[in-house]
Amino acid sequence: MYKATFHKGWPEYFDKLENQIKERTVRKIQKILERPQKRHLEGGAKYFVDEIGQYRILYMVFEEGQEVRFFFVGNHKQYEKWYNQFF
Repeated sequence: MYKATFHKGWPEYFDKLENQIKERTVRKIQKILERPQKRHLEGGAKYFVDEIGQYRILYMVFEEGQEVRFFFVGNHKQYEKWYNQFF
């Protein structure tokens, strides 16, 4: 199983979620840590994206350290805004 780490900006996004979505996010993180390789963002980005209903979670996998670093969680509109900042 991989270990979870969180980017310094993670709390900014996670803390704004409703409690029910926070719970679902925690469960999704646990599943990702078991099998982290999902689908890549477009354009050859090193980030992976997964869905939690209408929400998206972005992360990177570091195989050498058996680590998954989580960067962002939010609804689709917030996801597009985050994505456009970096790509």
